[in-house]
Amino acid sequence: MSIFGGIVKGIFPKVETKKLENIDLQDNAAVAEVLQESVKDVDVAAILTALEAKSGQKLNWKTSIVDLMKLLGLDSSLDARKKLAKELGFDGDMSDSATMNMWLHQQIMAKIAQSGGILPSGLQ
Repeated sequence: MSIFGGIVKGIFPKVETKKLENIDLQDNAAVAEVLQESVKDVDVAAILTALEAKSGQKLNWKTSIVDLMKLLGLDSSLDARKKLAKELGFDGDMSDSATMNMWLHQQIMAKIAQSGGILPSGLQ
């Protein structure tokens, strides 16, 4: 499974992530189409807030890709984030991890919002 697929599966357990493996993750329309039936009108913030409460940790998933990945039980190492960046088409300098991390978080939130997931304003 792709790292993006792991993120999606962590937030939306009912999504059939195999469908994500067969599309270009950089194609926002294709991603939205695959996710739309399971993500549309789902309160993503409520799901992630509940996961955070269960975890017993204070994780800043609203702004941090590292914390979002930790919250979902995924490897949040630099190597994993670089892999995710390649999956999503990051064309910046991967040695600038701060910029890459901000871009990754924005991309994940944008893809969820484009699929109809409900996010607080400012996260879309």
